Amino acid sequence: MTIRTHKDLEVWKEAVKLSVICYDTTKGFPREEQFGLVSQMRRAAISIAGNIAEGAARAGNKEFIQFL
Repeated sequence: MTIRTHKDLEVWKEAVKLSVICYDTTKGFPREEQFGLVSQMRRAAISIAGNIAEGAARAGNKEFIQFL
């Protein structure tokens, strides 16, 4: 299988699923945590897929590995 984009990577697909799970889970958190813990957890989950995508867009494997 040829990898043409980050969307072809299983790890990226799993990271996107994790983001969805994180959003669904944090919906039930207390209101007072919306701008603290909930925000931090959501940003962290999204950054996983974002880092994979950014690394995959780089020219070489060395740079890609750095983002992973």
